[in-house]
Amino acid sequence: MTVPRDFQEPPRSRPDVVIGREDLFTSAREQLGRGGSVLLHGPAGIGKSTVLRALTADYAGAARTVLRCSATESESHLPFLALADLFGLVLDDVSGALPAAQRTALESALTGRGESTLQRDGLALRLAVLSALRALAAQGPVLVVADDLQWLDAASAELLGFAARRLGDTPVQMLCAVRTEGQEYDRHLRASPPDTLAVRLGPLSRTQVSALLDHRGYTPLSRSTIRDIHRTSGGNPLFALELGRALAESPTRPRPGEPLPVPTSLRALVLSRLEMLSDEARRTLLVASAGARPTLALLHAAGREHAEAETAQAAALGLLATEGEGPAVRFAHPLISAALYAEAPAHERRAVHAALSTAASDPIERARHLALATTGTDPEVAARLAEAAALARDRGAPSVAASLGLLAARHTPADSAPGPDERRLQAAEDAITAGEADLARDIARDVLTRAAVPAERVRAWMVVIEAAGQALGDVDAVFPQALADAGDDPRLLALVHYQLAWRGLVVEGDFAEARQEAAHAAELAARGEDRRTELMALSFQASTETLMGHPDAPATVKRALKEPQDPYVACHHNGAGSARFRWLIMSDQLPEARATITALLREVRRRGMVESEVHFLRFLADTELRSGHCGRALDLARESLRLARDAGIGEGASAMLASLAEASGGDVDRALALAREAADHAEVDGDQMYLSRALAALGYAQSVAGDPAGAVRSLRRVRELEHGLGINDPARGRWHGDLAEALVRVGEPGEAQDVIDTARVHALRLGRESVLAVLDRAEALVRAARGEHEAALVRLTSVQDRLGRLGYGLEEARAAFALARLRARTAAYPRTGGTPLPGPASYDEAARLFRRCRALPWLRQVDAAAAAGPAAVEPASAAPPVALDALEGLAAMERQVASLVMEGATNREIAARLFISVKTVEATLTRVYRKLGIRSRVDIVRLAAGRRTT
Repeated sequence: MTVPRDFQEPPRSRPDVVIGREDLFTSAREQLGRGGSVLLHGPAGIGKSTVLRALTADYAGAARTVLRCSATESESHLPFLALADLFGLVLDDVSGALPAAQRTALESALTGRGESTLQRDGLALRLAVLSALRALAAQGPVLVVADDLQWLDAASAELLGFAARRLGDTPVQMLCAVRTEGQEYDRHLRASPPDTLAVRLGPLSRTQVSALLDHRGYTPLSRSTIRDIHRTSGGNPLFALELGRALAESPTRPRPGEPLPVPTSLRALVLSRLEMLSDEARRTLLVASAGARPTLALLHAAGREHAEAETAQAAALGLLATEGEGPAVRFAHPLISAALYAEAPAHERRAVHAALSTAASDPIERARHLALATTGTDPEVAARLAEAAALARDRGAPSVAASLGLLAARHTPADSAPGPDERRLQAAEDAITAGEADLARDIARDVLTRAAVPAERVRAWMVVIEAAGQALGDVDAVFPQALADAGDDPRLLALVHYQLAWRGLVVEGDFAEARQEAAHAAELAARGEDRRTELMALSFQASTETLMGHPDAPATVKRALKEPQDPYVACHHNGAGSARFRWLIMSDQLPEARATITALLREVRRRGMVESEVHFLRFLADTELRSGHCGRALDLARESLRLARDAGIGEGASAMLASLAEASGGDVDRALALAREAADHAEVDGDQMYLSRALAALGYAQSVAGDPAGAVRSLRRVRELEHGLGINDPARGRWHGDLAEALVRVGEPGEAQDVIDTARVHALRLGRESVLAVLDRAEALVRAARGEHEAALVRLTSVQDRLGRLGYGLEEARAAFALARLRARTAAYPRTGGTPLPGPASYDEAARLFRRCRALPWLRQVDAAAAAGPAAVEPASAAPPVALDALEGLAAMERQVASLVMEGATNREIAARLFISVKTVEATLTRVYRKLGIRSRVDIVRLAAGRRTT
């Protein structure tokens, strides 16, 4: 697909690049940093020029000379044009260093004076370009930046390739971009220096397209619209931006089943080729563009007798893909299908849909085409669409059901029963299930503008509240209106009080109020014979009581699981199955918890319940993490986070769990960033419950990162929040041991013991065996800090065994690590008149256990401790090995960078906050290490901890 030069993306700032391009940008930058060259390649509009500009801006400062050229198709026939762009401004600087023959040939080629050609002056020109680059490099590093290599004139391309292959160790690097389809970049790679890294830019994900559109200011677009933009653009950022611009500028949005408005700028990319089709072939392609899964058989059934020949003609023009297998007819790019459909007159579209309404084999597809072929209201068509929506819902396709439901409402006469608004509300509820909250909210608010029936109004208010997610404070004004509309109807009141229970928990942070509202909702629902709402309310009450450590929790769980059950509630993330899972996992029944959540996950995937899938993936990740399967937990947590971001639901909760998984089995810097992201989500939503969870994840990540002082700050705040929430069960957040251990490390064993004692009272009352074992591990460290080494050794040995028997693999490994460090410490600092503790002072057991868990961050700590040896292990209360006032001797920028490292910021985050490059951050840290006599970021954190506790 050809993109005209005047339709390329305009120059933009760096933020566009990092949207979906972080990893490849880092790889390219590291390659340039090593002195190598980079070739960016990919299809038209994929963002090559944008990445090229950003890399140039980021790296150009390291080069003394930057040579640039940017070719165009219209100028590609002019010989030596790119060469003139590159060397025109530096010719005077290098001409004196060239032999006379080379100088004459180069000047003739660049200025147009004379008639220099490759045929006549080939060798002299080739050597002149090579000599010119070497002369420039003798003065300092050279960066050659060339965009759109495919349009380089043949003479310039030949000369550059000749020089590139012969530069050797000369400090000349090339940063180039070329348009390719598939992997067709070998020819350009052969014309690049031997050390060139080829980087292919692929399509953006739906989440990345959403971020790009948001960055450009197209924020009013709903997620369902963004899904359509992503599908139509194929993830191409240029096409996505053009579609987003057309939608943002359009006064009306397309209705369900209607295509996106394809702007003229994009239609022009494909219409020229469409004009080369015969009229009959174009009609055949129009049928294919309207079908959901077009095949030759479908085209024949729709009346296209010569479909084989006509699709072959389209494939020869590049409009259809030719490499695919199977019977499907697939367009070379989704944009071709969209532009073809958008260009067709309305009467032709209706005729195509009428043909497909009988040709399609699937009843859902037949109903959709019938609706799109029909104008005005038609009760028979509406009924068929409603039946198709129910079938889609049963198949686990709630998004399709919502679309069909809206089509049904459009064709439903106003005086029908059920009426159009009732069908719209069903569509809104399907949209909620599918994770399309913004679509659901828009439908509900539209219904509220005219609905007068209390049941419809309350039902619409419930959709508005559900669509708010965790940000219930944003819809505070809805509750009084919903209560007024509910009147004294117990069924309607039960719906409102169920949502008030959630408000009490999320907005007010009051577990007692939430429990009371849930119990009231359950009683109202039972009176109104609404079993679904009754079960949802009982499930919520059970979960709340479990988190509170309330003695009634087991009995309420049993009530929620009592027959008759509702299939929807049974597998909902706030339903009875979920309440039972929470009870199991907090009661240390990990195998049964895993089996329960796995079955629930399978069912919600079958039903297409996106929000429940997000949460159940997170629950399963949590179970695997507790079991010590860190690699599996990391995969599940990342999947949950990807799905949450894609759907725009549960992002904070998924980021929180992903942080825990990254800190245990992945990247600690990413763990810190995710925990802060989760905390930000909770703060913005006013969600006190998840704020405490996010801060607990942050504290854990800070501990793993070697920042005990930061962990103490975060976890002390968690303690305050949970005390205010009324949460007494230490198995809920499991942060108490981490806080106690961090307090020991910063020299506060007394406070650590207080934390342990308080948590132990509740853990003993509730029978939380794994929590008790972790608290005992923390207490062993308190005793070791007080010099009670034998007691600490006995306690740690017992703890390791207990955690192993309970199935908590990661906690078992942490106990083994603490035991090894205790033995190493006593070897380095033996007791007065005594001997080192019995047992081998070896880290082998801890390393084995962490390796079994795939707990890579912890394993790196073990390796570092083992490499340092016993002499490097300090008592817990000892001061760090550098002077406590050393930071005061740093320059201002160095102090700023060091302070942000102490807060756990990554190099990239530091660069963004201080408005400097990552390279500057790295150089500054190198100076900090040298001045302080330390070796790593961890040492800076230890220094900070020493300053705060002295």
